[in-house]
Amino acid sequence: MRTSLGHDLVHWIRLFHGVLDPHWYLPARMPWPTTSELDDLVTCFCARTLPKNEWTHAAHLAVATWHVQHHGGEQALELLRTRITRLNEAHGTINDDASGYHETITRAYLRLLSDFVQAHPGLPAADCVQALLAGPLATKTILFRYYSEKLLMSVAARKGWLEPDIAPLDLSLSP
Repeated sequence: MRTSLGHDLVHWIRLFHGVLDPHWYLPARMPWPTTSELDDLVTCFCARTLPKNEWTHAAHLAVATWHVQHHGGEQALELLRTRITRLNEAHGTINDDASGYHETITRAYLRLLSDFVQAHPGLPAADCVQALLAGPLATKTILFRYYSEKLLMSVAARKGWLEPDIAPLDLSLSP
């Protein structure tokens, strides 16, 4: 059956009964983060005002990528080590043998992110983060291509730098 507008009446019935997505007419959301969203994220991170529930894996990667682009890998490590620890403290997260800042995870990701940034010269920070988050480096398990779970989750790895025990840190191992 068709309405006078030429639309299938079943479509309208389903729409009004919630069978179809009622937001189908809205434009697609822009990829995260935009330049202003990334700048706001980094500002809140540095000021230790970023809410704990917004300190996600993607936010960690975005902040780290921004730091690598703006400060280079070595200085990014020094800054992130201090800033992550302080943000954890602001959130009430204890930095100890079981929680909080993890040296090996931070350094391993920074090595991979540095290689990623170098492979995308001239790309604005937000575009670089968008490309990163759309790829395999954004998976939470990527470091297990390089580290055994036993080694990466050890107290020694949390407290200090440990070299990978499965494969060297190399972007070519990413799928």
